[in-house]
Amino acid sequence: MSIEVIKPGALSTFQDLGRNGYQQLGVPANGAMDERAHRLANALAGNAAAEATLEITLMGPTLRFHVPGVIAVCGADLDATLDGAPVPMNRAVPVAAGALLVFGKRRSGLRAYLAAQGGFALTPVMGSCSTFVRGGYGGAAGKPLRKGDHIALRNGVAAPVRDAGSPAFPADVLTAPDQPVRIVAGREWARFSDAARHALVSEPFRIGAQSDRMGYRLEGTPLALAAPAELLSEAVAFGTIQVPPDGQPIVLMADRQTTGGYPKIAHVCAVDLPRLAQQMPGESVRFALIDLQEAQRLAMLQDAVFEAMDTATAGEHARG
Repeated sequence: MSIEVIKPGALSTFQDLGRNGYQQLGVPANGAMDERAHRLANALAGNAAAEATLEITLMGPTLRFHVPGVIAVCGADLDATLDGAPVPMNRAVPVAAGALLVFGKRRSGLRAYLAAQGGFALTPVMGSCSTFVRGGYGGAAGKPLRKGDHIALRNGVAAPVRDAGSPAFPADVLTAPDQPVRIVAGREWARFSDAARHALVSEPFRIGAQSDRMGYRLEGTPLALAAPAELLSEAVAFGTIQVPPDGQPIVLMADRQTTGGYPKIAHVCAVDLPRLAQQMPGESVRFALIDLQEAQRLAMLQDAVFEAMDTATAGEHARG
């Protein structure tokens, strides 16, 4: 076995780009909450974007490496150290056999992503290694890491580190953490009262304590429909903002259900989902409305960077 779990952390699960193609059967997509950090960690470790990373929430694990390797940690800064020395964020880092990786106190963000060169030796379920804890499948037997677990790596010997550094995302894609989260109008936007629509884009909302990978429950001014409406359940997506009868919106996240019947006032833009995923319960979030054309432009800019990362990784593999 390659990595031993000394301490499991609060919630450490393996996630990849998601379990696609099964939502019509009621199977959630799952996957990384912060796709940008997940992809960057894999790229720095020399892996394809589809490889699973370890998504570490708030309180990280303590891991003993029994073989040498190369790792990368991206996303939240959880004060990771390797044999007592700080682990630089967003860099490829060689790991010696016997080394101890320890995550400490949170400095910023909520979710860190650990990639290991060669990838973790996991068994896909429905085409994905993402862990779905509620369903009990994927990742490490469908569970978060547990003390005493052993995690095998596909490559037992580390390859030379080729540190390309962090890619440059355009400034209008990678906005500052204190900027409003950008949204587009949802299917039922026009059904909400003028006051509700104004409140959504002008007032802060607090992320509630019950927020998790399934959804972020927001607390603030209740958002009311202009008139009562009965809606049919239909497909929902990562970032859909539903409003239940109490008027407190819910942003659906990676472990969301596949359909929903609450009115959808808006959708979080794809480029800002990673930023929202790094916010904690108790923190406040503001929203800014943009049009669909602008949201698509931003998504295409981000996808171009992802594509460049994937091309560079493929080139390294071809040369290696």
